[in-house]
Amino acid sequence: MSLIAKTSIQELNDRLDAVAVVEEYVRLEKKGGRWWGRCPFHAGGQEKTASFTVDPDKKMYHCFGCGKGGGIIGFVMEMDKITFPEAIKALARKTGVSLVYEDSGVEEKENPGDTRKEQLYELYGRMAVTYNYFLTKKADNAPAFQYIISRGINTETIEQFKLGFAPADRNWLYRFLSEKGYSPEFLDNSGLFSANYRKMAFFTNRIMFPIVDRQGKTLAFGGRDMPLDGKSSGKDVPRYLNSRDSDIFKKGQTLFAINLALDEIRRSKTVYLAEGYMDVIALHQAGIKNAVAPLGTAFTDDQAKLLRRWAEKAVLVFDSDTAGQNAAFKGILTCRKNGLSCSLTVPADENEAQEGEKIKDPADILQKFGPEALNKSMKCFINDFEYLISRSKTLYDVSIPDGKRAAMVFLFPYLELLDSEMERNDCIAIAADSFGADREAARKDFDRRHKEDKAGRVEAASGGEEPVRMNDELFLLTVAAVNPALYPELRRSLEIREIENPDAKELFVALEECFVNEESGMDALLARIGSQRLRDFVVRRGASGEFSDDAASGRNTAKLAEDGIKRIKGKRLRARLAEIVAELHRGGRNPGELSPDDLDELLTEKMRIDADIRKLEGR
Repeated sequence: MSLIAKTSIQELNDRLDAVAVVEEYVRLEKKGGRWWGRCPFHAGGQEKTASFTVDPDKKMYHCFGCGKGGGIIGFVMEMDKITFPEAIKALARKTGVSLVYEDSGVEEKENPGDTRKEQLYELYGRMAVTYNYFLTKKADNAPAFQYIISRGINTETIEQFKLGFAPADRNWLYRFLSEKGYSPEFLDNSGLFSANYRKMAFFTNRIMFPIVDRQGKTLAFGGRDMPLDGKSSGKDVPRYLNSRDSDIFKKGQTLFAINLALDEIRRSKTVYLAEGYMDVIALHQAGIKNAVAPLGTAFTDDQAKLLRRWAEKAVLVFDSDTAGQNAAFKGILTCRKNGLSCSLTVPADENEAQEGEKIKDPADILQKFGPEALNKSMKCFINDFEYLISRSKTLYDVSIPDGKRAAMVFLFPYLELLDSEMERNDCIAIAADSFGADREAARKDFDRRHKEDKAGRVEAASGGEEPVRMNDELFLLTVAAVNPALYPELRRSLEIREIENPDAKELFVALEECFVNEESGMDALLARIGSQRLRDFVVRRGASGEFSDDAASGRNTAKLAEDGIKRIKGKRLRARLAEIVAELHRGGRNPGELSPDDLDELLTEKMRIDADIRKLEGR
């Protein structure tokens, strides 16, 4: 095998700008003759003072806290988890150095087939161009193009994000790539085709979102089902699909639009974190250039650590529905745990008042009111603790003792993440005053809870991460994860919008992607779960035997799943019933507040829900 010549390595080392290389991973500030930043290696990148230094002259790095250090090539190897030759090639491309090999003296030629990773990069880059061509140049795909335009996205933004379209024909792609010289073996493992039907395209009739890394390489795709008359193609067709994990793509470690947002994140030290592709695209078009999003999963620790290299503050822009607010709670904890301060903005109130209709997310605002209104709505923040107090008051009735206690307990996971005892005490006092609770009693409750072992329905997460909290939703999805034969019936009976628990939602998405892609087995499922803590949880629970049939104890997993579906549906129905009863009571106390039509509609819905509940209970 040819070796890279020492002269090439020396030339590369001479031309490397150590600060520029490291700043792709760590935010640095110059002090004296050195550059300083927070160490990316120790304490999860959460150290409070900068002990990590880069010497641009010696082209070295060192952390005085953990002792990690070495040359810049070694730094890239550590950060990207790549080999020495891979690091050399990556840095050579950035610096323009042509590599020479010792055995032949022949200048290296760029060859996309040199390694499997390079082949995948080349393939996905080619497909990004192809999908974009189909969207923007093929007349047959005009409905897809017009749909994007109807969402308020302009042609400049379409080109900036290289949006594309995958045709409905499932057979064209294999023919197309075979004609380009790709081998059947390579295509079988490219991630672009069905696992069981090797010549059928995985993405069909979908608007395509290229997922691009910081260096501008396309790693994967997200695909949105192309609506027909404004609706999804059908209940069995998931609205969004993502490429499965591969040699070049790890869903839980990647962020959509990081390639476009990174410069502004570095400049502002702030990142806007949205829920989905369309929200991020809308924010960029509105001038919010530091917006990114997770990829169909909950915001992970790995993603937070990545952002912490360049940002100090995260602004969460999550949907105003229940699922969005639950995701916001988890996002706050993930940010805090990984050293990011956190604020939130809920883009709804002003625009709802103008139109009298529900505005749920940035994409809605862009579509209905334009980029200026969206930009304006993103400038009003509430800090994370203020938001959590407000949220707890929405969830619990703090006028009664049980409500005060529940509201305080809701805040405990956040309080546990605060490093400063003074800050924690202040927050407990503020929360207690807001709930009308006794400060000292609230403090004692927290201290007792903080010291208790998390037992029962709280699973200790690996590596000191936030626990996975079991509830009816996660219980049901875990039954399906351990017993995949039960999932087809579950997906017919339950929709993802009915799931509120973020971990359960992530597991639902993973199960759905396995089902759609015809993948089976625990390995396939675990590969689609972005969170390591959730992967550990599923494996641990599966190994416990509690989700398996057991004749001796009479445990039947099919019955567990059936009962779980009934509990979730019953809970949602009862919650809606309580809302209707409250509206009827308000109407009774305030004559004229409800019109006759409103009253009739509420009573009709109440009767239907009562009937549905009786049916669930077998009455």
